[in-house]
Parts: sequence; structure tokens; C-alpha cells
Amino acid sequence: MLQIHTRNPKRLTCRKWLRHCKALLLTSLFLAGIGQSFAQGPALPGFWDPQHRSERTQAAAPRLIRFITEDDYPPFNFLQADGSLSGFNVELARAICDELKTACTIQARRWDRLSPSLANGESDAAIASILATPQARASLDFTAPYYLTPGRFVTKRAANLPEPLPENLKSRRVGVIADSTHEAFLRARFASVDLRTYPDIPALQAALKGGEIAYLFADGVTLAIWLNGTDSADCCVFSGGPYLEEAYFGEGIGIAVRKGNDDLRRLLDHALQRLWQRGIYTDLYLRFFPIGFF
Repeated sequence: MLQIHTRNPKRLTCRKWLRHCKALLLTSLFLAGIGQSFAQGPALPGFWDPQHRSERTQAAAPRLIRFITEDDYPPFNFLQADGSLSGFNVELARAICDELKTACTIQARRWDRLSPSLANGESDAAIASILATPQARASLDFTAPYYLTPGRFVTKRAANLPEPLPENLKSRRVGVIADSTHEAFLRARFASVDLRTYPDIPALQAALKGGEIAYLFADGVTLAIWLNGTDSADCCVFSGGPYLEEAYFGEGIGIAVRKGNDDLRRLLDHALQRLWQRGIYTDLYLRFFPIGFF
């Protein structure tokens, strides 16, 4: 579901250059927060400039915002035992509506029905972990990212291995999914490792638990879900990172709206920043990701 894409960085147009600088600013702010949080406890993400005074669009908030999501991607969106929707995306949507003091509905759709539902006016906003790729932007508009999908290293908890810097990983066995952007990143940035490739995440995780590799490198969100769950049996921990290079790990996850719906997009951006400033975003992140992906 979470897609990673590559981008040719050559010859940025003015618009692309501005987006590139914005991404660098967000990354710098985020990494500054990471440095503080490692000293004080869990790494707490924030993708908004604390110096920026977010202002609402002149348009009034609609009386109703019709959110859509999926129901089979826990802990982001899932059905509870009573049939109600919950998850990080779902609760964030509810918090947005509270912040904007407007009513909202949140309904589940199949992944392939999310974009058509926005385009034909059946819904207003999709909050379903949709990566803002150039392909997606061709038919949808997105808020600023409300989370990123970093690359992360994981090691066995008892191994007590050094931080995964290029100089520390020389000739060490590192596992990665074959033909992935994570493999491309390692080959470019960690060329001296003993790289081992695997067909999928379960095979990669089994190789780490079984001692075939010393480190694995993959999508931090997927790994955080594994580390938070029972399947990991508390075997392993994150090490180093996060790695956020857009060319390898994407532009981030935003809330999608119908193309040209700038008033709603700006309202959602305003609400997201306010939720982060008030600590509500952080509370939701810790609730659904006790072991965070940053």
C-alpha cells in the first residue's frame, strides 16, 4: 500500500525548486526535533514549522466534511469488534473536525474507489495513507505531509551492534527486499556492506531472527508495525536513522482532496498544524505507535 518512488533530480523548474526547498526545511525541522527527543525519550515527529503562524483560509469551514479511508490497514485504519472504524488516520480525521468545529463522516472504501469517490463528489477528503507521488498529484491535490515513510535499520535486541554508519557496516551482512528502493539506497550509500536480498518482508524478518543477517533495512512504518506486534516476540529494535531522502523514500503521506479544492486543502493544513501545536497529533501518534517509526 505504501509506495516508494524515485525521482530524477536534474534541472528543477522554479515550482519544483520551491517544493524541494520546502521538503528540505521540513526535514531539517523534523531532524532537529529528533535530536531533542532522543535525549528526552521517544522520537516524536513533527512536520510543521513551529515559527509559522498558520492562518485559516477566508472560506468558512463546511458544515460537513465527508472523509473516506480503508478498513484493513491497522493501526492506521481498521474495524473494531463492534464494526466501527478506528486507527491513526480515523482518529486524526475526527480531531481535524473537532479543531474546525464542523461535523464529519468517515466511511470505508476499497483502495481502488478512493480517487474516483473524490473525483465524482461522493466524498471530500481521503485520509488513507496515500503517498503524494507525481502520479497521484496528476488527479488529486494533497495537504502537506502528516507523516513520512522513512527507511530504517533493525537489529536483534541482544546483538548490541554498532550504529549502522557506512564505516561500521563494512562487510557486515545486511538484508533488504530485492529490487526495492531500499536496496537502491543501500547500494548507493552503503556500498561496502555484504548485501543479502530477500523476496519480501516476512523472509527478511525471519532472516534477521534466524541470524542469517546482522541488520535489515526496510520501510520504517512496516517495521514499526512489526515491532509493536506479537509476531516480533520483542526480538529486535530500531538502530540508527531515520533516513528521509525524498528520491528514495517519497514525499510523504498527505490527505487527498479533489483537484482544485484549495479551500478545503488549506483548512485541513491549518487544522493539522494546530493539532500538532496543541499536542493532539503527538498523543495520537504515541497511542497507535508506542514504538514509533522515527
